[in-house]
Amino acid sequence: MRRSVGIGLRREFLSQVEAEAPAVGFWEIAPENWLPRGNDAYRQLDAIRERYSLTTHGLSLSIGSFDPLDEQLVMSVKAFLDRFDIALYSEHLSYCSGNGHLYDLLPIPFTDEAADYVAQRVRRVQEIIERPLVLENVSYYAAPGQEISELQFIRSVLEQADCQLLLDVNNVFVNSVNHRYDPYDFIAGLPSDRIVYGHIAGHTEEAPDLLVDTHGADVRDEVFDLLRFAYQQHGIFPTLLERDFDIPPLPQLLDEAGVIERIQDAFENEVQSKHRAV
Repeated sequence: MRRSVGIGLRREFLSQVEAEAPAVGFWEIAPENWLPRGNDAYRQLDAIRERYSLTTHGLSLSIGSFDPLDEQLVMSVKAFLDRFDIALYSEHLSYCSGNGHLYDLLPIPFTDEAADYVAQRVRRVQEIIERPLVLENVSYYAAPGQEISELQFIRSVLEQADCQLLLDVNNVFVNSVNHRYDPYDFIAGLPSDRIVYGHIAGHTEEAPDLLVDTHGADVRDEVFDLLRFAYQQHGIFPTLLERDFDIPPLPQLLDEAGVIERIQDAFENEVQSKHRAV
């Protein structure tokens, strides 16, 4: 069992984390937010790294773009990972550049050709970072040029690139409403051996058939239910509570992260009870 619950490390409560050392399984950081900040920031991160595990979730790799791969960025990330002894580098299965930065995560066309192209770029990233790249399934609001399903596209990229998956449960739920598919079937169809860790977050309801992945609200009960199902299908995986906007005080985030921990506890107890019954 890989029981662990994490939170995104925010500057808003960085000093509080240093002073109080709250009970968090791991912290997630964006390398791009730390790379230019210099020695003082690195000393802060060293102090946190002594107490906690860290994972990274990048913002600007743009793995699906037709722009040339930014190998200088990838090499900088590699040096950062090595400097802080961080094993996991995750990014979005999307793109955010096209003759310049677009400041949004845009969907890659769900086609076999695009899957081949992305897999080739992923393999190059993995050569540079000397680690598997972990790709996150993203929320999207249009699917231009779609020829295969979202699930087929994700599975094809993972298999061809021999990379790993960050399962964002909220993104599955949001997409299932917006694009009218069964989120439980989608999660059941993912390869268990590729899932390294997960995200869970809140969203807003613009209309009954339009959800927006904002990371600015509490997690809905329906999403927690889907997380339970994901554990049943794939086993427990480390799970991070994402909150990027309207960030509440740290104690409130810890309370919500505690819901994930209780779900993991309940699942583990259920598995142990079944083993004892056998």
